[in-house]
Amino acid sequence: MTSGTETPHSKADRPAPDPFVVWVRGDMDMDHSAGLRALLRTAVASAPRGAEIILDLQNSSFCDSTGLNELLNGRQRALESGHPVSLAAPSHQMVRLLEITQAIGLFGLRPAVPPELPAGTARG
Repeated sequence: MTSGTETPHSKADRPAPDPFVVWVRGDMDMDHSAGLRALLRTAVASAPRGAEIILDLQNSSFCDSTGLNELLNGRQRALESGHPVSLAAPSHQMVRLLEITQAIGLFGLRPAVPPELPAGTARG
């Protein structure tokens, strides 16, 4: 038996995992919804436990209601798996769509991800 007091490590003591970046290319619309859905599912399944999932949208300029629904469903799956979701470099149209639908507060917004790839990435 040892003397003294040991403090168990809390979750706050552990470093956060690197974000898992997903580069979305092209339109997020009805014609491309299946591909977007698959990309988001892969991200949720592949991201390290507790890692933020960042959807980099700098190469996607259009999103319709179908694309928004895929983003919202993907966000819900990610949250259920313990992954916060952020949108990086959303277009003006995307930000406006989020504002109009009052979904703007559901995603973190951030600048584009630098071209150097973090540890976990997916491209779509």
